[in-house]
Amino acid sequence: MTNFLFFLQTPQVSTTAERYLLIYMIGVLIVVTTLVILFFIVFQKRKNKLLLDQIVQQQAFDKELSNAQTEIQEQTLKNIGWELHDNVGQLLAAASMQLNILKTKVDEETREHFSEASDYVKQSLKEVRMLSRSLNNEVILNIGFEQSITNELNRLKKMKFASAELQVKGDIVPFNNKKHEIIIFRILQEFFSNTVKYSEAKNLNVTLHYLKEQLLVEAKDDGIGFDMTTIEEGCGLLNMKSRAELINMSYKLSSTIGEGVKLELAYPLGTLSE
Repeated sequence: MTNFLFFLQTPQVSTTAERYLLIYMIGVLIVVTTLVILFFIVFQKRKNKLLLDQIVQQQAFDKELSNAQTEIQEQTLKNIGWELHDNVGQLLAAASMQLNILKTKVDEETREHFSEASDYVKQSLKEVRMLSRSLNNEVILNIGFEQSITNELNRLKKMKFASAELQVKGDIVPFNNKKHEIIIFRILQEFFSNTVKYSEAKNLNVTLHYLKEQLLVEAKDDGIGFDMTTIEEGCGLLNMKSRAELINMSYKLSSTIGEGVKLELAYPLGTLSE
């Protein structure tokens, strides 16, 4: 009788053991899965951090490289400005003096031709001096941002355009960060240069709009324009874009064939005081 009862109880004991074993295995599986998930999360976070560090380092490197390139370009322009003023300017001044001396030693009819040639030399000397000033950072900072743009437009107007005007809206905010002032001026100079070379424009206009939180700069011509979908970005366009990125300034260049080219810049005024 006892053996019979033991036989009846044995399956129940076996079932209980299997249940505990199953629970144990499920528990182990949950722990292992949790550890795997935690390991994956930690690994992913470290991977993302490494990628983010690499991106930050690359951005810092690119910014330093852009700064170095900008400094080299500015020093080169400064040297060219000095050469124009000191060497070419002096040669033209000497040529003008020689023409004035020779003019007194010829007959009246020939003297008129000397006068015309002398005027051309004097005008060339004036243009060279204006150009040399526009290439020298110290001169630009001394006369101011708006006046530098006006001088550049006046020089271009004499060369090519029927009109080349600057319009200023709002209350002018002085640049505390002088490097930014130079960078924006160089971007405009590059735009002017492209306009002279390619646009066949008659009119050139620049607007500076000082708002509460930003300075809006717009430069546009009425030239032949170009197709934005097919134009290849040359050195000039890339220089403008990289200079704008260097000072966290939004940059937009737009054009339609037959409707000219427009450059739009938005400079956050908060960086003026940095």
